[in-house]
Amino acid sequence: MRFALSTEQKELAATVHALLSAAEVPSVNQAWRTGDHGPGLDLLRRLAKIGVTELAEFPVELVVVFEELGRHAVPGPLVESYAVAPALGIADELATVALPPHVPYALDADVATPYVVDGDAVCRAQTGALLTSVDPARRLFEVRPGEWVGTAPADVLDAGVLCQAAQLVGLGRGLLDLASEYVTRRRQFDRPVGEFQAVKHHLANVLVALEFARPLVHAAAVTGESRDVSAARVAAADAAQLAARAALQVHGAIGYTREHAMSWALLKAHALRSAWGTQTWHRRRVLTSLRSR
Repeated sequence: MRFALSTEQKELAATVHALLSAAEVPSVNQAWRTGDHGPGLDLLRRLAKIGVTELAEFPVELVVVFEELGRHAVPGPLVESYAVAPALGIADELATVALPPHVPYALDADVATPYVVDGDAVCRAQTGALLTSVDPARRLFEVRPGEWVGTAPADVLDAGVLCQAAQLVGLGRGLLDLASEYVTRRRQFDRPVGEFQAVKHHLANVLVALEFARPLVHAAAVTGESRDVSAARVAAADAAQLAARAALQVHGAIGYTREHAMSWALLKAHALRSAWGTQTWHRRRVLTSLRSR
């Protein structure tokens, strides 16, 4: 399959990127971590004004947007609100959805309307305890089924996995951007660190992994096949993890500090790797599909 973004899709990505670049997302993340949702909700309202919330029926455009959301590490129940809730017929402006066993907890249920898919039943969720996450900006809540509101389509999980895969590709690109900018500024032996061959190889490997994963995500958006969605998710998560390792390696200890922009991207990459199904489950899903052909 040959796939290339249209001019309109590229312009959509550029519009979202420009909005997020001007939004001081690191400070939005910091506020969201502490339970101050005001700046984050304001950012989501600005995204809604440019039509991001209206893309559920256009999967390619949706993954284009999610790449940018991931690249800037925007917090909030984005996959749930922009992809999963519309697939379930939920019209809430901001919603969060648990889909056990792969998504056992509801993300940010203290700020979004929570739902849970119980078998094929969609129910309003009753929230329980707040759980800790490796990423403090991901506030997870225990949920249990409440009032029945509808029936879930069989492919609703794929809607979330696809957008999360795009989010991971974008997150990897964001980490690569941070690493590339840092090694250009940092000097050693009177030379930018980025001129050293070993550093170039590390970052080139990340770029190759991301460029391999990205078309898989786009192809899965076109086909909608579960096998393609899982394959894209596996490649995207592996690429994001490689980007996180390389970015941390070239930054050194400063990358761990809470004040550095990279720290929240690292934590998000680690947390998302096991969200919406594990890598093992998605690999088995692909293998099962291939064996059945």
